[in-house]
Amino acid sequence: MITLQLPAVPVPDRVADLIGQQIPERVLQAEVEAVNQAYNISLCRSPRYAEAREYALGDLARANKILAAFDPRFIVRAGGAA
Repeated sequence: MITLQLPAVPVPDRVADLIGQQIPERVLQAEVEAVNQAYNISLCRSPRYAEAREYALGDLARANKILAAFDPRFIVRAGGAA
């Protein structure tokens, strides 16, 4: 796979769209799911939300499995989404 070294300047929307079209839809959906679940995990800090946190961790793991199969650099960590 050829990786692009993106320049330090802003990328025009049309170029970003072209880059985005190269990524399969399932990977884009997995990325959205992973970021959402990472955010949900950050909300579940109290012990009474342990079950919800475990559910979110499971969803995050499923999304990361899809992301890692496409490119290991796409993995989302529970504390890394902001």
